[in-house]
Amino acid sequence: MSAPVFANYIDGAWIEGPTFDNRNPANTDEVVGLHVKGTPEDVERAADAAQAALPGWASMNAPARGALLYKVADILDRRFDEISADMTREEGKTLPEAKGEVRRSINIFRYFAGEGSRLAGVLAPSERDRVHMFAVRKPVGVVGLITPWNFPSAIPAWKLAPALICGNTVVMKPASAAPLSAWRLIEACHEAGFPKGVVNFVAGSGSAIGSALLKAKPLKAVSFTGSCQIGNWLHEEASKRRLRIQLEMGGKNPTIVLADADFNSAVENTVNAAFFSTGQKCTATSRAIVEEPIYDRFVEAVVERTKRLKVGNGMEAGIEIGPCVDEGQMNTVLHYIEAGRKEAGEPRCGGQRLTGGAHAKGWFVEPTVFAGVTQDMVIAREEIFGPVLAIMKAGDFKHAMQIANASEFGLSASLQTTNVSRMYEYIYGIEAGLVTVNLPSAGVEYQLPFGGAKDSSFGPKEQGPAAIEFYSDYKTVYVKY
Repeated sequence: MSAPVFANYIDGAWIEGPTFDNRNPANTDEVVGLHVKGTPEDVERAADAAQAALPGWASMNAPARGALLYKVADILDRRFDEISADMTREEGKTLPEAKGEVRRSINIFRYFAGEGSRLAGVLAPSERDRVHMFAVRKPVGVVGLITPWNFPSAIPAWKLAPALICGNTVVMKPASAAPLSAWRLIEACHEAGFPKGVVNFVAGSGSAIGSALLKAKPLKAVSFTGSCQIGNWLHEEASKRRLRIQLEMGGKNPTIVLADADFNSAVENTVNAAFFSTGQKCTATSRAIVEEPIYDRFVEAVVERTKRLKVGNGMEAGIEIGPCVDEGQMNTVLHYIEAGRKEAGEPRCGGQRLTGGAHAKGWFVEPTVFAGVTQDMVIAREEIFGPVLAIMKAGDFKHAMQIANASEFGLSASLQTTNVSRMYEYIYGIEAGLVTVNLPSAGVEYQLPFGGAKDSSFGPKEQGPAAIEFYSDYKTVYVKY
């Protein structure tokens, strides 16, 4: 049976062409689908189509735009099981995790659909007699969305939905490692009846497509989630054209564990944040910073818990950890494990690629724990984006905070404690955009702003009411009567 072909979507039409493989990282013999490989010319056509559709879409009243977003959510809901299975097969995360992500995408569309009836401006009294003044929101224009593979549905959804509700038109470029989940969102937009040109989708090479998108004349803004290297390049290129830009990039997220913490919960929260989704979350814990009195006990407990994690094909019941998304990512993880061996010695558990039996045809790496890690080591400083945890020792809370903040990144952080004073000192002192207490560092909801500090992020925040700020501008009006 041949694999299905998923075309690009430009100006309301499905565009065929040469394809590239989208393979299952748990079983590379399985081709999940063949995706049409877009060209720079396709991107140019898509941007022109978005520009042509902009006046009509922007002039549609926002509640009517919201009604279409509600339809998208309903379509995704009806196909919930199929879309979830697609995600597990193309990205590798377990089926329960995929179902949670698809549910989140549905909720995001419904949340921003409701914003169509709440897109408020600003009303203020004038100092002048008989002058009425106010400001209304207006769309930015044509927006480019460049999305990653690790949350291949939720992140495209949390960019696409607010962009559309604000009246913008869109060109989306998904990650080549997992394009099908984003394609499903576009398919739902098509079936919901979006006017042609409002939503466009071009898959393909990041270097060719990304560059073409930044050069497209109609483009007014770009939202990107991915690596720091690509994000920095995008910032440089976008600045040349004074494009509005939003970047979500890397993290080296700490979980601080104090001696007074609920010990068992702290162990579970750390293991969850470090290894679930194969550690392929920008908010995953990669550094556990543990207060000295419980350090040895904590290391032993984390190692014991990690050894019990079940690694395998995410479609199978009971599997907790899936494969790396592709061979390149697996090799990156193995490279950092070797760097850890040279600096910190043998890992306390894991450290190998899994190749036998059920793991023979996938990109599987054992969940790996290093102990005795210090701040100067590579595995304590650089983002790994895989199932590798570095455990570090802190003399006290103040020392733990110093270690946690000694990073160029500042995306997320977690504290495990029962001390209320320490909790607030941490909340106000930690250099991170997302802060949790007695929870994993990974795991966010769509109703609040999301984004990091320092080198992790640039530009306005995503999600929640903050998302509207990036995708809209103000038109200020003065009326003499």
